[in-house]
Amino acid sequence: MAKGVRIVITLECTECRTNTDKRSKGVSRYTTTKNRRNTTGRMELKKFCTHCNKHTVHKEIK
Repeated sequence: MAKGVRIVITLECTECRTNTDKRSKGVSRYTTTKNRRNTTGRMELKKFCTHCNKHTVHKEIK
């Protein structure tokens, strides 16, 4: 069985991890896929964080 090139990754809000004074407890996370051959480094996207109530940078976690 051949392995696919696309893998599922998890994106986590960077401000929720560092900010203790926020609207609600918890960390915003999104799941998406990326092409392993084209994007070898860690992915960063601007997404809406429901806990911060604004658009923030979400970084790829393991």
